[in-house]
Amino acid sequence: MKIPRFLDTRRLRLTPTGCGTAAAGMLLCTLVATSVLADEDWQELHDAVQRGELVELPTILDWLQSRYQGEVLEVELERDDGATLYEIEMLGPQGQVVEFKFDAGNGQLVGMEGANINAMRKSP
Repeated sequence: MKIPRFLDTRRLRLTPTGCGTAAAGMLLCTLVATSVLADEDWQELHDAVQRGELVELPTILDWLQSRYQGEVLEVELERDDGATLYEIEMLGPQGQVVEFKFDAGNGQLVGMEGANINAMRKSP
């Protein structure tokens, strides 16, 4: 899998303040936030998603918000030890902040960090 070269040296940080938490709003925030990247870097990321090498952010957000309560505070896309990860920080109903890490290549949840994570789980 070819990884866009900007992922080796930069983080893509998205802060959805004012954009809401719906997947469509996050996609809009993604487009706005990435305007700081060089056009060719953004195009490489977009192309990787289009080729199916990276899972679309709205897919990850839909999965997360169907299983956990909270508001998305921040989304980062970064490369860590050769893997491309989405790191999504959420504010839970009790004021807890939890970071969820997803493999951007296959969409799998690979880790969680934070306090009182179980209180954020939605009932089945």
